[in-house]
Amino acid sequence: MKNNPRREFLKSTGLFGLGLVGAGSALAQESKILPFEAQYGKQRNQAFNMSGYTAPKIDTVRVGIVGLGMRGPGAVDRLSKIQGVEIKALCDLLPDRVEKAKEMLKGTPHQPISYSGNVYSWKEMCDREDLDLIYIATPWEWHTPMAVYAMEAGKHAAVEVPAARTLDECWQLVETSERTKKHCMQLENCCYDFFELMTLKMAREGFFGEVVHVEGAYIHDLLWLNFDKDKGYQNMWRLRENYRDGNLYPTHGLGPVCQILNINRGDQMDYLTSLSSNDFQMKKKAEELAQEDLFWAEFASKNYRGNMNTTMVKTKHGKSIMIQHDVTSPRPYSRLHVVSGTEGYAQKYPQPRVSKGHAWMKEEEMKELEKKYTPEIVQKVGELAKKVGGHGGMDFMMDWRLIDCLRNGLPLDQDVYDAALWSCISPLSEWSVANKSNSIDVPDFTGGSWKTNAPVKITLEGGGNTQVRV
Repeated sequence: MKNNPRREFLKSTGLFGLGLVGAGSALAQESKILPFEAQYGKQRNQAFNMSGYTAPKIDTVRVGIVGLGMRGPGAVDRLSKIQGVEIKALCDLLPDRVEKAKEMLKGTPHQPISYSGNVYSWKEMCDREDLDLIYIATPWEWHTPMAVYAMEAGKHAAVEVPAARTLDECWQLVETSERTKKHCMQLENCCYDFFELMTLKMAREGFFGEVVHVEGAYIHDLLWLNFDKDKGYQNMWRLRENYRDGNLYPTHGLGPVCQILNINRGDQMDYLTSLSSNDFQMKKKAEELAQEDLFWAEFASKNYRGNMNTTMVKTKHGKSIMIQHDVTSPRPYSRLHVVSGTEGYAQKYPQPRVSKGHAWMKEEEMKELEKKYTPEIVQKVGELAKKVGGHGGMDFMMDWRLIDCLRNGLPLDQDVYDAALWSCISPLSEWSVANKSNSIDVPDFTGGSWKTNAPVKITLEGGGNTQVRV
């Protein structure tokens, strides 16, 4: 990285020479340095404040999409339906995936150029002069390198979750975005869930009183998918990520509640502590499979994260956040989404409910709440989003909102500080788990600007004019 003040800071600590900075497992390569890296944010001079930043308007957003495995094809379909978008390039390591994606675009105005066959074909795509946005849906290890390269090449970056795997990568995203003045949005679709958006509006308008505690999670029975070598992830990369022990996927539950607490915009995370149960299923599953298929022998020799990780965060203003991660246990899907205030309470799972006291509101009362607190974005594109699809419509609303903001020169709902902060929970939780749940400071990626940054507006003021073709 160019002009890296963080590395200068680490040199001053005497730790830079330990060879602990770089990609890979946070536990293996950053365990000793993490507490010191967390301190860096307190001393950093912010090069440019990307919070509330309004980039120049882009009438037609020219997009290159890289990663066409699990998530990428859906993005191709959704973006193709948004007017003011031109999909100009598609990239994947495997040529057949690119061709399948191009087939999806037949009969549309989009005629993308193909990039494939080389592990660095995406660089060639990013170097094109006629692209405004690089949309990244690759395996996790590529998220930060691609986003950084895209911004250095003069493009905005939209990157799937998590945006980064290590604290070093988090700082790379922040410092590159500030220096290039290019947006880096983490594609956290759960921030656009209808109920999550409704509770955000409720919080903004005082329904809950002072919000004092929130909860989020990613509880999803994915044991079968992690061990499916045919329908799962290329080179079993997702399974390999599970060698790490912490909250590996915090952003789905964390993003919406951070917006409710105005984290990075009025409040900030202070420190966290994290605890994992033992692993009771993953290693056992690998060993069972290895008995019948030598393909699994490598995986049977590894240790895996615990079934359930629980991470607790204290904010600067004394609020508490609980985040959980369990993708192994046979449980119904849940992101928890709990909002608890001095005057009200809401939770989404097992069903959306709201309370002002000991009893849940009745069905008719809930309908009145929905009428009053349904945000403009849902009123505008909610029904269209349901038709287009993508996790009930929230994927489409996310993409539509991103494009609408870029076309109208509006600040993004999620900026690079959100991407870094929500992602850094993974390496910090790893450290805490490995150190008997000791607390660790959470870095301030905003350089202190959180004290004066304004909360993101959830209105369509200044935009909302992007049309949809369905």
